[in-house]
Amino acid sequence: QVQPVESGGGSVQAGGSLRLSCVASGAIYSSNCRGWFRQSPGKEREGVADIHSDGSTNYANPVKGRFTISQDNAKNTLLLQMSSLKAEDSAMYYCAYGRRGLVDGTTSPVCFYNYWGQGTQVTVSS
Repeated sequence: QVQPVESGGGSVQAGGSLRLSCVASGAIYSSNCRGWFRQSPGKEREGVADIHSDGSTNYANPVKGRFTISQDNAKNTLLLQMSSLKAEDSAMYYCAYGRRGLVDGTTSPVCFYNYWGQGTQVTVSS
């Protein structure tokens, strides 16, 4: 069982910065995919950024160059540094843990997330 808990959300003016954190309890050592997602009203949940056991990272195009994902392994903490925030970044942000796996017919692994936090609200005003 893995139970992530997010914190650090709040209200900020456009152009400002926020840092989100996610502390996970349980046997997270078996989770080799760790990421951030977000969902705003009227939209489907979308991936923001993730980090893998080998240290590689991926970012959604809208946040590239502005957001940075990192991992403090000693503290079991996942971080998301958000800079140059825009109004369209407003959403409920979730952290998630999962594992890489293979899809039939492919050779490149993808992440399957099965442990989710409760979310932290980020509101950016323009």
